Amino acid sequence: MMKRIACALLLSIVCAAPTSAQEVATRTWVDSHGTRWTEVTTTQTVVEVPRGQRIAAAIAGLPRFGPFAVIDGAHAALVGEVDSKSPAQFRQMLAANPGIRVLELVDCPGTVNDGANLALGRLIREHRLTTDVPSGGSVRSGGLELFLAGTTRRAAPDAEFGVHAWKDAAGHQPGDYPADAPANLVYLDYYREMGLSNEEAEGLYALTNSVSNEQMLWLRTRDIAPYVALGR
Repeated sequence: MMKRIACALLLSIVCAAPTSAQEVATRTWVDSHGTRWTEVTTTQTVVEVPRGQRIAAAIAGLPRFGPFAVIDGAHAALVGEVDSKSPAQFRQMLAANPGIRVLELVDCPGTVNDGANLALGRLIREHRLTTDVPSGGSVRSGGLELFLAGTTRRAAPDAEFGVHAWKDAAGHQPGDYPADAPANLVYLDYYREMGLSNEEAEGLYALTNSVSNEQMLWLRTRDIAPYVALGR
């Protein structure tokens, strides 16, 4: 029952239908022959509610811990950007809700602090959570590292993954360093720590760095499946 409630909430977030407004205008006139004419024009305007507004409406009233929203006793959702406070907020959430087993990655725009993001990923793995990207869910940039952290990883076929190269404070990107430089190894080591083989880690890292930090490569679940073991 609780899982059905969780799924219903997530579907309301990512699959909400656009709202519409209808306007009817009537014009009547008499022509030169004395015939009366009436013209009715119907205009329908479809308004797409921004994703951020849909999320805010869906999680209103739920317990919040930074970018995390507690859906029920076993499920939480990540619905915002990760920053330096997020690892502590994650710990606080689990302390208050020790039964949480699944982290739904509903809308993950990434992080403003790569170190905190990797620390959060290690906490997710330490607590053996399942990471799940529901239908319509979006995981972007550093959100991929959090998805990898799940001891079981699930993603709907239409889940969206947006990846690009990282950029450090000096403006340097992965290709500006040797392949075995610490700046690159920190991610490869993390991928291996999350259970990827050397070949999978190197392949996924190359894929994420195939476009610059200023761009975004959009992928579906089938595109990352060769590198990431997915459960059901």
